[in-house]
Amino acid sequence: MAFASDYKQRLLAALDTVDLDRVEALIEVFRKARDEGRQIFVFGNGGSAATANHFACDIVKGASYGREKRFKILSLSEQIPTMTAYSNDVGYESVFVEPLKNFARPGDIAMGISGSGNSENVIQAIEYANAIGCYTVGLSGLTGGRLRPSVDLSVHVSDGHMGRVEDAHFFVCHMVCYSFMDRKF
Repeated sequence: MAFASDYKQRLLAALDTVDLDRVEALIEVFRKARDEGRQIFVFGNGGSAATANHFACDIVKGASYGREKRFKILSLSEQIPTMTAYSNDVGYESVFVEPLKNFARPGDIAMGISGSGNSENVIQAIEYANAIGCYTVGLSGLTGGRLRPSVDLSVHVSDGHMGRVEDAHFFVCHMVCYSFMDRKF
């Protein structure tokens, strides 16, 4: 019980580092993107890929089904054949930026999730998105790495434990999703 209790207490402390004003700003970014018919791209590696995929599912179904206004969101982390083709033939750092080159337009949203903030494929995709005029969002942890200062809106979890950072990122994603599922805009 001591480990579970300690983990829970440290997770609650990590959650307290999340700036809720930035989460509200992220909700507004998503509302505006939905209302303007903008495409939203979300991506990450490992646990962050799983968070990106779950987040996209919640937005596509939970925050869109049966509603007059629907979201256009795609998790680039779900594109396994495309990811493995680019990884094998070009390099893993290109797995997110290359699909963005196919689909992203100025005014779209690119949201990178990286616990360390230093995932090269996430950084390259964010740099490209910035260069073409997308609005960029980063969810990071630890020190924030290169991701934190390179996005228009950073939601940072100030904790050095990857598990708690990933837990908090999921918490942020659910706050965004349920803001649309639980209330009307």
